[in-house]
Amino acid sequence: MASSPAAPQQINVTDLDVPQLADVRRQLEEPQPQSAHALTRPRPPPQELTHLSNSYAQLRQAQAKFRACIDNVAQVKAENREKTILVPLTNSLYIPGRLNDTEHVIVDVGTGYYVKKALKHYEAKVEFIRTNLEALQETIQKKQENMNYLINVLQMKLQQQQQQQAGGKEVKVG
Repeated sequence: MASSPAAPQQINVTDLDVPQLADVRRQLEEPQPQSAHALTRPRPPPQELTHLSNSYAQLRQAQAKFRACIDNVAQVKAENREKTILVPLTNSLYIPGRLNDTEHVIVDVGTGYYVKKALKHYEAKVEFIRTNLEALQETIQKKQENMNYLINVLQMKLQQQQQQQAGGKEVKVG
């Protein structure tokens, strides 16, 4: 009878000894070398918490940029018609221009695509990023809770080990 592909096993960390707990902690904190054995056994990605935290920060930055775009598009109002503005030709080159049509503003949304009055586009992007941020924040929180629990168990086992060693030394001396 063929068994299913290697499914992740759940192990109670309190059943592990100190070296095994230290190995699990190291796996969660440090990059793992690639080996043939690593392909057969699922492992957490290297520096998982750091990577997730960096991804969270990057999503927050993207969200801030889209909100800035919403503010910029909102500045295109009827009262600003015929006023002189700076029109970007490249990232560093701007030329003076006049705002003639406030109803049909064309905005560059990246990779050569342009959208008329992109306010709804940016609002949808901000909402999409917000939902991803919430999910990512939950994941980070769970991973941090798991790491804290692992560290607490490791510290408890180390204290027990030290107490046993101290108790053994007292018996030998006496």
